[in-house]
Amino acid sequence: MKKLLEEFKSFAIKGNMLDMAIGVIIGGAFNAIVTSIVTNIATPLIGILIGVDFREWVIELPRLYGNAPPSILGIGLFFNSIINFIVVAITVFIFMKTINKFRKKHEAPPPPPPPPPEPSKQELLLTEIRDLLAQKPTDLDGD
Repeated sequence: MKKLLEEFKSFAIKGNMLDMAIGVIIGGAFNAIVTSIVTNIATPLIGILIGVDFREWVIELPRLYGNAPPSILGIGLFFNSIINFIVVAITVFIFMKTINKFRKKHEAPPPPPPPPPEPSKQELLLTEIRDLLAQKPTDLDGD
């Protein structure tokens, strides 16, 4: 059990775990901003352009039995959700594109490959011997 707790502690303290926690917190705050943009800015502007207030755009479905009130399909709320998704997707795309641009600017170019090592004295001597033997005619007949 103690080993399990130690492993969890090392996992929880790692940088990736902390980065993820910070991302979730910032994501929650970002969600509030995007929801406000969609609810208070985008939806009313689109409503003005097409002449419909999305919040009030509903379809009433009659009950087939009983005296219960009709069911309501909130089509306007669905469209708000679609607009919300589009705004979030575009914002995240622009945000990631900007971050990648900054990363490329601040990344150092890869270091050049190291030069090949100098041959040792023994390798140089063996190369010389090989070259001399290649120049000497071979006498296969034994003359």
